[in-house]
Amino acid sequence: MKKNIPNYLTSLNLLSGIFAIYATTTGSLSWAVIFIIIAAILDFMDGALARLLKVSSELGKQLDSLADLVSFGLAPGFIMFVLLKSSHPLPEIYIAKINLLALIAFFLPLFSAWRLAKFNIDPRQEGEFIGLPTPANALMVASLALMNQHILSPISWMVELTSNSIFLLCLTLLLCILQVAELPLLSLKFKNLSWNGNKSRFILLFISIILLIVFQVSAIPIILLLYVLISTVNNK
Repeated sequence: MKKNIPNYLTSLNLLSGIFAIYATTTGSLSWAVIFIIIAAILDFMDGALARLLKVSSELGKQLDSLADLVSFGLAPGFIMFVLLKSSHPLPEIYIAKINLLALIAFFLPLFSAWRLAKFNIDPRQEGEFIGLPTPANALMVASLALMNQHILSPISWMVELTSNSIFLLCLTLLLCILQVAELPLLSLKFKNLSWNGNKSRFILLFISIILLIVFQVSAIPIILLLYVLISTVNNK
């Protein structure tokens, strides 16, 4: 029974991703973000429990990748599609009443699939990540949705960027590239609580908490940049 608990949590992660997609189709971006956050929490919990209970299975591995693709790839793709459709000045290239440029948002789940497939077969990613993890990609897009809805977003110029089509298109392509790039990044999994083995993780966590308190949702893009910078310094 206990060996299946992580799989049950992964299934709930998948269900949360499905709910997030449905929420975007009804125009409820804030609810879509809530479901993505729930999925991220469940994703963390299923991994932590699997390590704690010392259980793993091929079924769990495949289910985890599927859940991550839906919750952290497809759901963010739908959110970005909604943001792009309402952004300006988006050039108009229509086929069957669909602006083709807005469809670039769905590159996100495509590259997420590549990222997850690489992760499953890459032995280098036991202690670190190669490329941006899909949950980080999802939280970045989720923060844009909250800022666009003027929720917990004190930095006005960042809020304005969420309605700028050029910024959104460039960011979409950048997130796609970062997910599959040969870029070593810190794994945020703490094997123990010692300072020596986790110095970079503790520094990132401490600064992130301060940024979130001060800048709220607007801090997430800054934290993502900080994550890449600290990972680069740590690897050197």
